[in-house]
Amino acid sequence: MKRLIKFLAFLILIVVAYFAYTTYPKLDILSGFSSKSVASHLFIAERSQETTEKGDNDIPSMNLAKNKVNDIEKSVSSTTLGIKTRKAIFRRGVGAVVVPINATIKQETYLAPNREKTPSNLAYPYGDLPQKDTIFSNIDYKALMTSVDDAFVDTELVEKKTRSVLVIYKDQVVAEKYTNGFDEKSLLLGWSMTKSVTSGVLGVMEKQGMVDLNDNNLFKEWENDDRKNISLANLLNMNSGLEWEEDYSKICDATKMLFLDSDMSTMQLEKSFVGTPNNSWNYSSGTTNLLSRYIRNQFKSHKEYLDFWYSDLIDKIGMYSMLIETDYSGNYVGSSYGWATARDWAKFGLLYLHNGNWNGEQILNPSWVDFTKKPTNGSKGVYGGHFWMNAGGKYPDVPKDMFSCNGFQGQRLYIIPSKDLVVLRTGLRGESDFDVNQFLSNIISSIE
Repeated sequence: MKRLIKFLAFLILIVVAYFAYTTYPKLDILSGFSSKSVASHLFIAERSQETTEKGDNDIPSMNLAKNKVNDIEKSVSSTTLGIKTRKAIFRRGVGAVVVPINATIKQETYLAPNREKTPSNLAYPYGDLPQKDTIFSNIDYKALMTSVDDAFVDTELVEKKTRSVLVIYKDQVVAEKYTNGFDEKSLLLGWSMTKSVTSGVLGVMEKQGMVDLNDNNLFKEWENDDRKNISLANLLNMNSGLEWEEDYSKICDATKMLFLDSDMSTMQLEKSFVGTPNNSWNYSSGTTNLLSRYIRNQFKSHKEYLDFWYSDLIDKIGMYSMLIETDYSGNYVGSSYGWATARDWAKFGLLYLHNGNWNGEQILNPSWVDFTKKPTNGSKGVYGGHFWMNAGGKYPDVPKDMFSCNGFQGQRLYIIPSKDLVVLRTGLRGESDFDVNQFLSNIISSIE
């Protein structure tokens, strides 16, 4: 009997040890994701807790987290398996943040950017007025709407979890549709589409002579080792040679950064080489947040850094609905946390469609846009300067000059210069469940 008890005790110890090693570390991340997601959707997008939990949080294991909202504090506390609790708190102007473990945050201690909306009597996309009805003789509108409808529910009645589709041809909205509960005023989380906005901010800085693609020795922490040779172009191309793991199916650098780190720029900064610059393409959200730190370093004050993203790019092109969230240290989370309406996301695409020109004002140098859509070494034609592309023919029935902003769960902003097209699709299913080649080729066919 004593042997049996000892054996059972030993077995329980093994099970507890296994749980502690394999599962317990995930609880911090699950609770962190859940609290952050509910807080952002509730207090930024004004969507309900129930909608968020059933939609945006409908990913493996997330149902283990139970969320409690504090409307007075504007916070969400999430507990996973009744063991691990994390809190996210909303701060007006800079979004929600997961409070680091063993830390507190006070609403009055953070800085927020100034926003200035310039009134305009122009029609969309350059102003707030409705567009004049324009009928293009080369568009088969019935076929176009069939293509758009199919992105929501196809002919086999398969629901594709699409939330919005917007098609802009020659600066005119020619098709627009939203799923139930969403409309043209709904704020949509772009996830990694935000990376392209971070690239755009650097493009504005390059236009203003503040940075150069060939700049190196980018951080004082790198000045005494070979990392000083990494250029700004290398970081924008995700081709620095620095170590990074981005695998959302497990605990990895990306998940630890997003849901455990108080300063999301630090992890990539501290990584060492596993390759060589321009010969080691590796997708890294850490690199984008490191670029956010680099941008911050170019300003004398934190407030100037916060304001610049809006005054010189986002609000400059009328993306007034956009909000980019910051981390606990006040850095914009340029990798992941940008929100905007469908029409405002499309404005960003139009800026690139027109080679950096916005209604007659050159916001970006055309050479910067050219760099953006030039495939980087080792990417097989799919990646450039924080934009994705079709140069390698990944989508065989789509023009090879197409380039795009891509985000988690199928957030996509497609720019097709040869067709004068910008197409936005947002939703909850990525390319494994959504046929991008068919979607875009059908739209293009209806316009030719």
